[in-house]
Amino acid sequence: MHQPSLLDLEGPATLHPVAAVRRTKLTAGAWVDHQPGWVEGSDELLDGLLHSVPWRAERREMYGRTVDVPRLVAWYDERTDLPHPLLHDARAALTSHYAPGFGEPFTTAGMCLYRDGHDSVAWHGDTIGRGATHDTLVAIVSFGSPRTLLLRPRGGGTTRRFALGHGDLLVMGGSCQRTWEHAVPKTSGAVGPRVSVQFRPTGVR
Repeated sequence: MHQPSLLDLEGPATLHPVAAVRRTKLTAGAWVDHQPGWVEGSDELLDGLLHSVPWRAERREMYGRTVDVPRLVAWYDERTDLPHPLLHDARAALTSHYAPGFGEPFTTAGMCLYRDGHDSVAWHGDTIGRGATHDTLVAIVSFGSPRTLLLRPRGGGTTRRFALGHGDLLVMGGSCQRTWEHAVPKTSGAVGPRVSVQFRPTGVR
């Protein structure tokens, strides 16, 4: 279960500078930036997201039958106001840090709610749109109970593990969406809810 930290109890959520990210270089021009505790004091923000976001369930075809997607989702496009002021600040901070090298801002925000350890996301890359053919960025901010994000090269290879805790930032860049896959596996441990906020540039899903 997620337990509030002493820092989280002290006041409203704030952002640390993005400059503290640690980069892991992968293969084929892919890389991952990771900054634990990028958002400090994020319990109030988590509670707001759990109760104010219009979460919806999805169903999809798999192996010839329709099944429930094992998480809840929400989507905010370029014209939609985000559900918490700090998310606007986070998107602006990420754009300020990455846009000079990447050439375009973060504009959209997808969200996933992992209600407990039974919720997950299977191996995939964000390749709907330009991510299928061009280098791009996907920035994930995690709130709530820690979960493991796995990355592996497409076609096989060594799996990398990143433990994403409350307020952590992880950015996948370069060719990562085309040449690597990522997943959040189920866990048998007793874990509480986790909200994943994914910032992307226009035309990437």
